[in-house]
Amino acid sequence: MAVVGETDAVAGGTGGNEPELDSSLNFLDSVVMAVAGSAPAYSIAGSSAVLVGAVALAGPAALLWCGIPMFGIAVAYHQLNQMGANAGAAYSWVGRVIHPFLGFLTGWALVVSATIFMVAASIPAGNATLSLFSAHLAGEVGWETGVAAIWFIVMAYFVARGIRITANAQWVMSSIEVLLLLVFAVLGLVHGHKVLNFSLSWLGFSHFSGFSGFAAGALVAAFYYWGWDVSSNLGEETENSKESSGMGGIVGVIIVFVLFMLFTVVVNMDLTPAQIKGNSADVLETLGNVVWSGAGGKLMIIAVMLSTIATLETTLIQVTRSLFSMGRERTLPSVFARLHPGWKTPVVATAVVAVVSLFLFAISANVGSVNTIMTDAITAIGLQIAVYYGLAGLAAVIGFRKYAFKSVKNFFFMGLFPLLGSLFMFWIFAKSIPGLTATENSIGIGALAIGIVPLIYYYIKGSPYLHETPTLGRTPIEEELPTVGTL
Repeated sequence: MAVVGETDAVAGGTGGNEPELDSSLNFLDSVVMAVAGSAPAYSIAGSSAVLVGAVALAGPAALLWCGIPMFGIAVAYHQLNQMGANAGAAYSWVGRVIHPFLGFLTGWALVVSATIFMVAASIPAGNATLSLFSAHLAGEVGWETGVAAIWFIVMAYFVARGIRITANAQWVMSSIEVLLLLVFAVLGLVHGHKVLNFSLSWLGFSHFSGFSGFAAGALVAAFYYWGWDVSSNLGEETENSKESSGMGGIVGVIIVFVLFMLFTVVVNMDLTPAQIKGNSADVLETLGNVVWSGAGGKLMIIAVMLSTIATLETTLIQVTRSLFSMGRERTLPSVFARLHPGWKTPVVATAVVAVVSLFLFAISANVGSVNTIMTDAITAIGLQIAVYYGLAGLAAVIGFRKYAFKSVKNFFFMGLFPLLGSLFMFWIFAKSIPGLTATENSIGIGALAIGIVPLIYYYIKGSPYLHETPTLGRTPIEEELPTVGTL
């Protein structure tokens, strides 16, 4: 397969004779990508049992109180996009504003979390496919991971084939998914077999077992929301990226917030704890059968399939674009920065991610139950998400601090919201660790710690990125950005 040669190391994006990613997305594409990245149907189907297991009836509260600081992180990304499009997104911005070592950690956290997620995310696709066509095999880890691997290979091909093809597919899949979810949210609220009546206490703190219980729920909730920032990783492939990429992420967070809140309430109202625990891998199918006997379960399976396929694509985009940026700046092998001459996509990075993921598929097929895989993966990824979102929020506060006190609006959107989001992410990271199992901490923190090896190696090799002085953290950002937009 022919590829374009390696690029020179730059911190801020492409230029000169370097190969460039295909710039063909617009604002609405960014919104669709952000929604697909958070994968509402997949998140609800695959994480509801984990959330209920962590906080019982407080699921709506966990998503509400995590959704507010997550909005702050989305605002931070919107502001950071003013610094210029970069496929590495937060990896580039954190390195420029705070320190390149922390920038590398940010990029590494995304790469490892996305790689782990692609295996965990594929399993519901395998389960849903078997539920539709070979129900007696659903729940068998070997069969589910095998079918999931096939879906993954197909998605990897489409991601390599071109961003416009991927975006068009996302429009179809995400539109059907969101429509089905809205229909079933209404059915669940109005016609469900009510186990409990709605209670405002579900939105408060009374059902949490102290701060540790809240932190456990927030960690799972962070996983629900995660993925919307793919719109920023696509900045180099988006027209008017300074506005479209960041604002697309904000709108995407708002859309999935509404869907998540509706469905956690419906789950509390219409399913018993036994139903949730006994159907941990297909909560939406169970809910669909409850609110619309017969067709409901099948329709929800379709929604989960579409959501899983969609988020596989967006996660592949995030990890391959991050590897592309890190390869371009010599913090990982420069071969990751090679592009296909016709498709304008990082095919080498895509191929490497595919091979590593298929290896993880083989391991997961021998782990045990689907529930074990999902629970450990979701919790571990939550730790990694908290790290890189927290650093991104902090970078926005530091980088735009000179603007934060110029108006009340700036204070909220350039200072307060990003700061609260950042502090919240760091808090749930620190608070959650003591309560996690050895496996969860090994996957979550151990995978992050492995990043120290390439960091030291490429620092010694003289990576310009890792030796760059973070000037934006000490000088007014207006020296680089004469005009900075706000919300």
